[in-house]
Amino acid sequence: MEKTLQLCYPVLTLDRKELLPAGTCLTTETMAELARSARKEIFSTMRLMEYGTVAEDLRSYVEQPPYSHIFSKPTRTKAVFDSLKRIEFVQPLLDIYGYFKTHDPYTYRHILTVFALSQLLAQDLFEDNKSLSTELSAASSHDFGKACVPLEICNQSHPLNERERRQLSHHAAAGYVLLSYFLMDSNHPAAITARDHHERSDGSGYPRGIALRNRNVEIVAVSDVFDALISPRPYRPISYDLRTALDEVTVLAVKGAISSDVVRVLISCNRKDQLPYTDCTLSQEQRGTPPPGNLYRGVTPCHYSLDDGPEKDRIVES
Repeated sequence: MEKTLQLCYPVLTLDRKELLPAGTCLTTETMAELARSARKEIFSTMRLMEYGTVAEDLRSYVEQPPYSHIFSKPTRTKAVFDSLKRIEFVQPLLDIYGYFKTHDPYTYRHILTVFALSQLLAQDLFEDNKSLSTELSAASSHDFGKACVPLEICNQSHPLNERERRQLSHHAAAGYVLLSYFLMDSNHPAAITARDHHERSDGSGYPRGIALRNRNVEIVAVSDVFDALISPRPYRPISYDLRTALDEVTVLAVKGAISSDVVRVLISCNRKDQLPYTDCTLSQEQRGTPPPGNLYRGVTPCHYSLDDGPEKDRIVES
């Protein structure tokens, strides 16, 4: 039986148009009909790096430690930005960037840094960089579903209760719906990445609890966890130091939750000499120390849900 998501909450656009109501099962037929309905709309397009201050902001983010070292090789960094310059979005999706920059600066920064880091890591894992840029452009919208989460939850500084954590985890399914609609394709890499970037290789993730086998999404998943750890958040003003963050993603890889190859590339990029990732090994020795009082939204951190918690939209068998 196929695992199908059933929405616990409605999915709304920024202008409050309801795309799908709560209780909808995201079957193949439902998502295909949603994509078809969008074809009645006419959306203008623009290059992402020409929208607002995206290009300027992203360059600023990658010039700050530890990204300043990760992006320290000029040829590799140029290849990343050359890829990003080719990416276009329809206006309603670009408006989500503006929404986050104004109302949720953490998510704005996080989306852009995960986007750039995913492109950089992928250079070592794929030979065809031209087609790669199309696939990995999906990272630029992986958290767009958070536009459907109340801002008081996204920006809350104290631990979330169970209901609030369920609303926050809804962003994976919501992003899948939003991107399927505006890109007019439920199989578009961006829609799949939004839905699956919290899935894990061992099936311990959410929202469907599937065994992740998509290399593009695996790269985004590793980048997502790493950036979440090293960045300040409303509920955790002190971020993980680099050593501890790398320890954490290594533990995930050793346990089989995320791709060991992707983690080895990440470790290679963080080393002083940046040797080929094939020369890197995953050590189980933990040398870092998590920040004091480190609680994830009021619960002890779980290696299998480092970002947004384990709560899911419902799963139905179809």
